[in-house]
Amino acid sequence: MYAHIKSSISFLTATALFMAISTATFAQENRFSISFNSLTTNFNYGSLNKELKSHKKDFKGLQIGASYQAAINPHFSLVPELYFAMKGGILKENNGLTNNRSTIRLYSVEMPVLARLHLHRFYLNAGPYAAYTLGGRLKLEGTEETPGSSTKLSFGTSPGEFKRWDAGVQAGVGYNFKVKSTHLTLDARYGYGFVTISNDVKRYNRLLAISLVVSKRPRNQTEKKG
Repeated sequence: MYAHIKSSISFLTATALFMAISTATFAQENRFSISFNSLTTNFNYGSLNKELKSHKKDFKGLQIGASYQAAINPHFSLVPELYFAMKGGILKENNGLTNNRSTIRLYSVEMPVLARLHLHRFYLNAGPYAAYTLGGRLKLEGTEETPGSSTKLSFGTSPGEFKRWDAGVQAGVGYNFKVKSTHLTLDARYGYGFVTISNDVKRYNRLLAISLVVSKRPRNQTEKKG
């Protein structure tokens, strides 16, 4: 699935570059944005990933937060973001790790810092992120032989425990729709975690986010333009 996501993002990136060749560049603006959107997430299991690939199922989570676009010049801006995210991963029954169908749900606070290249109404952005996991749960489905369970995740350095901190990179494309002093932005992004989030089994976060972002210029900037 994620190979398909990477191919799709590469196609979108190439399309954005092609359409931007013959268009003028807008003067970029400082602006605040808020977003609320769904996430498609899963885990990469390192050396076990090939074995577990047929058992993996996407987890549908959500994200809510804010960002600030700081314009550097007409072509470039820096975008720090801060948001709460619910993400995780699912393994279907008869997998080689938990045997029973399992769902891991994580609640985290994340902060990407993105470099953004503007191409008329399109943009490309990429940059690192850091995340701190507030908590989570592991749900095991029951069978005729064994009962189901739902337990809080434990965090620490012992086998079976999870790690609080995660880090990686995010990259994607976007398109701005301008309506008076308000901007609507369609943003598609892929996230690639570098840090395994558990001690006994390698689990790396992977995500796809497609967001509709609402933003406005700061009031003093709007007044100057008006």
